[in-house]
Amino acid sequence: MSKSSKKAAAVSRKARIEEMRRAERARDRRARIIAITLGTVVVGGLAGWGAYAVNNADEKSEQRAAAAKEPVSGEKTWSAKKLTRNHVQGQVDYPMNPPVGGDHSQAWMTCDGTVYPKAIANENAVHSLEHGAVWVTYNSKAAEADVKALGDKVARTPYTLMSPAEDQSGTITLSAWGRQLTVDKASDPRVEQFLTKYVQGPQTPEPGAACTNGLTAS
Repeated sequence: MSKSSKKAAAVSRKARIEEMRRAERARDRRARIIAITLGTVVVGGLAGWGAYAVNNADEKSEQRAAAAKEPVSGEKTWSAKKLTRNHVQGQVDYPMNPPVGGDHSQAWMTCDGTVYPKAIANENAVHSLEHGAVWVTYNSKAAEADVKALGDKVARTPYTLMSPAEDQSGTITLSAWGRQLTVDKASDPRVEQFLTKYVQGPQTPEPGAACTNGLTAS
């Protein structure tokens, strides 16, 4: 091979190598662009989802706060000044049934979303109300499906308890300290409103007090 031919071959090889390197660099650039684009999309998506989640949570909190301020239609109220809070022994003659406050037993009923199949003592339940619980009671007029629905709701809600109360006049009654609502159906929207407003609500004499480790039904 002549000297000129060798030189031409060398130039050709160099050109092919340089072309391969350019192609490789181009592939690297495309890969980086794709990676950056995907990363941007993913981060943007996560940021968007995060913003949606935060906004959604904020909206729900605002809705709960708004619901807590709205009066519950049909509820009865008793002045806190008339509801004494002494610990006593034995039975108490309450002026309302079920009671919504007043003197009560030193022991509270466990009210950590607790559903009792039998009637419980008023004096223990009132102590639970003092701790910020909502007490759901019902009599034989309540439909079986409503009793089950209420029981499921209570079981999912800390600072609530539920028990039968055959001697109450209303079909279903929800009681908090100084507050009471009577409804006929578990589907009544005021049930959720009452729970939202009064579970550890502003009426609670001892907010944050335990609802666990109390008495349980035998």
